[in-house]
Amino acid sequence: MYPLNRNRRLRTNESIRSLVRETIISPNDFLVPLFVVEGKGVKEEIASMPNYYRYSLDLLSKEVKELWSLGLKSVLLFVKVPDNLKDNEGKEALNPDGLMQRAIKTVKTAVPEMLVMTDVALDPYSVYGHDGIIDDGIIVNDDTADFLAEMSISHAEAGADFVAPSDMMDGRILTIREALEDEGYTNTGIMSYSAKYASAFYGPFRDALDSAPVDAQNIPKDKKTYQMDPANRDEALRETEMDIDEGADIVMVKPGLCYLDIVREIRNHVEVPVAVYQVSGEYAMLKAAAEKGWLDHDAVMMEQITAIKRAGAHIIASYFAKDVVKLIS
Repeated sequence: MYPLNRNRRLRTNESIRSLVRETIISPNDFLVPLFVVEGKGVKEEIASMPNYYRYSLDLLSKEVKELWSLGLKSVLLFVKVPDNLKDNEGKEALNPDGLMQRAIKTVKTAVPEMLVMTDVALDPYSVYGHDGIIDDGIIVNDDTADFLAEMSISHAEAGADFVAPSDMMDGRILTIREALEDEGYTNTGIMSYSAKYASAFYGPFRDALDSAPVDAQNIPKDKKTYQMDPANRDEALRETEMDIDEGADIVMVKPGLCYLDIVREIRNHVEVPVAVYQVSGEYAMLKAAAEKGWLDHDAVMMEQITAIKRAGAHIIASYFAKDVVKLIS
């Protein structure tokens, strides 16, 4: 009791604060999202995500080598598909010479040890911008899950270490796991977007890939029939437990900051690694506020990342990964 116990003794200076710090950030915490486009010599800034870029394959190779030199060992690949290759079924996603398949090979050629995870969803390939096949205005669940399994096999054939289904279709983890097993890809892991909410924070990401749902007659205008209601907490645990039962190796909560209670709830109940995606809207808000001079960019960035890890994340997918690692090194 006070005055025998004075908690401030452990805050006296930076040396003692560092010694007793409970949450430590390192390069090993991060999964780096990368956006890939066709072309050569392309490094184009995403307007709504300042200082973040789309890369053509030649510059993707250079970027991956830089990430590795910084101690960042894992990437999550997304592709921006030309409009002329989009359809309702996402057939381009199965092209063995498609952009995603070439991106996987590019990363593995540049840095063979780099862990490659791949986005598995239809929205980059869909003419409607949805994560599933549409039939008479309905997102069709089981046909979509079967297609996602084919996509996962294609990514595994190209060299992906993990596939990351981001669609939120029911049963797709089991469908993917069984397909991978049947094709002999027993070591290909699955990082499931298990608790992915129908969030308003995804806007800049959809700009990056031109993958927003289209506004058309008989087409759902949003993704609320498959992504989760932000008001729900218990549902997240049910979704996550089901994905683990179906074969997920890693589970994810998305977005990050507004859902840290969900992160802690899941971390307290499961025994597999928990990932958190600090999404594009979270990134863009800090960039905009810092540009206005309203917030200290680096201080707030580190506070946010620390909060995500403190909440229970083993893995943080973040557009700030390079900035954080450069700062802490």
